Amino acid sequence: MNNIVSALCFAFSLLLLGGPALAQINIQERLEQKAQERLERKVDQTIDKGLDKAEEGVDKGAKGATKGKKGAKGEVPATEAGEVPSGNSVDGGTGTGGGSGKTPRTLTAYSKFDFVPGEQVIAVEDFTQDAIGDFPARWNTNSSGEVVTIDGSEGRWLKLNGEGIFYPEFLGVLPENCTIEFDVATSDEFSYYCSFISAVFVASDNTNLLNPDQRGQVSVNVQPRGAGGGTGSTKLEVFGADREQIMSNSRQQQQLLDGGLAPTAHVAIWRQKNRIRVYLNEEKVWDIPRAFQNGIDYRFILNGGGCEGSTAYFKDLRVAAGAPDTRNKLITEGRLVTRGILFDSGSDRIKPESYGTLKEIGTVLTENPGVRVRIIGHTDSDGEEAVNLELSKRRAAAVREALVKEFAVDGGRLETDGKGEGTPAGPNDSPQGKANNRRVEFVKL
Repeated sequence: MNNIVSALCFAFSLLLLGGPALAQINIQERLEQKAQERLERKVDQTIDKGLDKAEEGVDKGAKGATKGKKGAKGEVPATEAGEVPSGNSVDGGTGTGGGSGKTPRTLTAYSKFDFVPGEQVIAVEDFTQDAIGDFPARWNTNSSGEVVTIDGSEGRWLKLNGEGIFYPEFLGVLPENCTIEFDVATSDEFSYYCSFISAVFVASDNTNLLNPDQRGQVSVNVQPRGAGGGTGSTKLEVFGADREQIMSNSRQQQQLLDGGLAPTAHVAIWRQKNRIRVYLNEEKVWDIPRAFQNGIDYRFILNGGGCEGSTAYFKDLRVAAGAPDTRNKLITEGRLVTRGILFDSGSDRIKPESYGTLKEIGTVLTENPGVRVRIIGHTDSDGEEAVNLELSKRRAAAVREALVKEFAVDGGRLETDGKGEGTPAGPNDSPQGKANNRRVEFVKL
C-alpha cells in the first residue's frame, strides 16, 4: 500500500504545482487515510459476502424458510421473489413475523389470543389480479402506491408510497358483526414520527371517501418503533355522530414493528355492533364496549403510509361476517364449519392466529365429554386434485393433534378425514370464494 500512496502523492504534487494555497495541504497524510479507508471497505465487503453465503446455507437447511437475511428486506421482481401460488395458501398473515421475527410464531405464544374470525368470508385482497408495479385496480387513493413482492415473504404487498387515503372500493358497507385482518410492515428507515397505517371506519354516506369527515369515525392507528426513540404504540380514536371526539388514547406496545420488512405485524379487528376489539400479533390491545355509533353504516379505509425516506407495506386483507355460535352448531345442530383455522402455504402447520377458534372448539368438547366428532379438511381447487386431497387429510390430522395437545381433548373422541377440493362450499372463481372453500368441518358422530 505504501508504494501506491507514494505514486499517488507524486502525481498529485505535479497537479498542485503553481497552487501555493493548495500546496499547504498534507497530501501524504490524506492519501494514506483514503487508501486505508478503501482497504477497510474491501475487507468489510469480503467479510459480508462470506457471512451472506453462510446465512444462506443455514436458511436453506432450515427447510428453505427464507432466502437469506440480505434478501429478506429487498423488493424484487415477481420472477425473482420465489412467489408461491395462491391456492390453499393465502389465509391471512405470514407464517413468520410478529415479536422478533427470528423464529416462527407458535400456538403456545397465542395462549391468551381469543380472536375468532367471522363465519363467512366476504372479501379477500391478495393483489394476485394486479400486475407488479401497478396500483391495484380495485382500490382508489389520493396518494400513490404499487404492488410489489418482497424476497423472503409470501404473497404480494401494497407499497404505500406516500401519506394519504387508500380505499378498497370493492368492500361495501360492513356488517354489524364482522372481523377485519391484515398484515403490515415497514422499511428499515421508517421513522417513529411517520403516521404509518390507520385502519379507519367511516360513515358510508360520506360524499368523498378519499376525504371523509369525522362523523362517527373509529380509527385504529398502528405505529412502529423508530428513530424518534419511541417503543411503538397503538392509538384509538372515536368520534360521535356530531363529529366531537369521544375518546383518544394510546398504548405503548413492545410487540410492534421494530423496523424492517421482517417481522411483519398481524392486525385483527373484531366488531360486534357497538363494540370493538383490536389485536396486534398475539396481544389484545383494545376492548371498547361502545365505539361504533348507532344509526351509522360504516365502510373501511386505510389512512397513512410512508413519509419521506420511509415506506409502509400492507397485505392480505381478509374480511369475514357473522358471529360464530360454536356451541349451538356443534352440540345442537351437529355440524360446525369454520374458516378460522388457518395453515401455512401448502402445509399442515396451523397458523397461530387460529388459537382463538381452536380454543372455543376445545372448550365446547371439554364441557361435553360424551360428544365424538369427525374432523374434515377441505381445500380450494388450485393445484393438483390428488395433492389437495392428501393435504386436506393432513390438515384435519393437525387439528386433531392441536386439540389433544393444547386443550387436553381425548383423542379417542376425534376422527379425521379430508375431502380436498371435492365438496366446495361455493365457486372457486375469486379470492373470497377460494377462502370460503378452505375450511375445516366438525361433524358430530
